[in-house]
Amino acid sequence: MKNSISRQAAYIGAGSGLVLFAIFGLLPGSLLGGAAGIKFAGMLFALPLEPGIISRAIVLASMLVGVLVAGIAIVTAVSAAGWLLGRTIEAAGHHNVSEAMAAVNHK
Repeated sequence: MKNSISRQAAYIGAGSGLVLFAIFGLLPGSLLGGAAGIKFAGMLFALPLEPGIISRAIVLASMLVGVLVAGIAIVTAVSAAGWLLGRTIEAAGHHNVSEAMAAVNHK
């Protein structure tokens, strides 16, 4: 089956994960990444940071990494949950069909 229930549920989960990431993950990802970038740049250049281009680039790169990690984590988790739910539905449906076939064959 090309379009199985589990595959469709995984796609629905991935879409839901993107929406959840946009609502709940974008700001915290950039905040935590920026805090880590400031900490890292402070270790390299000493705190308080000078307004130089290199320290700003480090903070920007760490913010982007924070957003990327938050997005990957949220979308992967929700997509996997959707796939698991789809597999559960498929297994329950397959079990009901096999019971019905056994009842028909038993008569």
